[in-house]
Amino acid sequence: MNTVELVFFAVATFFVLGGGVFTVAQRNPIRSAMGLLTSIVGVAGMYLMLSAEFLAAIQILVYSGAVVILFLFVIMLLGPSAMSERDTKTAISRYLAAGVFLASSGGALFLLARMAGAPTLLKAAPAGFGHIEALGRELFAAELVPFELSGALLLVAVVGAVAVARGKQIDPTLHPKVGEAPPNALPKESAK
Repeated sequence: MNTVELVFFAVATFFVLGGGVFTVAQRNPIRSAMGLLTSIVGVAGMYLMLSAEFLAAIQILVYSGAVVILFLFVIMLLGPSAMSERDTKTAISRYLAAGVFLASSGGALFLLARMAGAPTLLKAAPAGFGHIEALGRELFAAELVPFELSGALLLVAVVGAVAVARGKQIDPTLHPKVGEAPPNALPKESAK
């Protein structure tokens, strides 16, 4: 591992750990979501270190581009009134839980290191493993029919979700124009 790889690994690790701590430590849910986003970017950097470019791209697209944005939409939709007074005063319990988690994780790693013998060396990955080209070749050559069927299934699911979300709607052409009486309304009595 050369110096550039070591620095990149250190930065990615800082993003993962710093983002995780920032997510838990912040009281503002939007800032917590930004900490989660930082952690997700760090995990994508770890995937790049493993030469898994496709997983890094999917990590960025799906998690930061969809999941974090969905979290932000829900946070904005609920607003500050969603937090009760009791929820805002739990910093001590959160830090205590984080400390217990770190202590138990450290103890588990220590026991695992003592129990394990010599580390098992894995075989080197074949050339092109984890690259987008190899995945595309697999999807569009050997597994083309299941890929197309899953695409059609997702399209049907989206159309069904839109149909269910719309529900039964009234035809807008049946609504009376402004100032007109509805077609089935009784005529108004004339003033006497």
